[in-house]
Amino acid sequence: MRTCLGCNEQRSKKELVRVVRSPEGEVTLDLTGKKNGRGAYICPDVQCLRKARKAKRFERSLSCEIGAEIYDEMERELAACVKN
Repeated sequence: MRTCLGCNEQRSKKELVRVVRSPEGEVTLDLTGKKNGRGAYICPDVQCLRKARKAKRFERSLSCEIGAEIYDEMERELAACVKN
């Protein structure tokens, strides 16, 4: 079980989307769940991403600063993923 950083609901790992900070420091969505690096989880819902962004939960969980352009890119990827 993992906890969504947006809504704080516990769900199985397969129901959530992983956000990963690679060893090089790059923050991206990990739709496969297999990328190497430190991970945090959110529901496949843009609203959960926005809540986690507003509360800076990714920065705390991944121990790094995340720029607005990275959040915008993650939001676009998540929206495209949900539509499929």
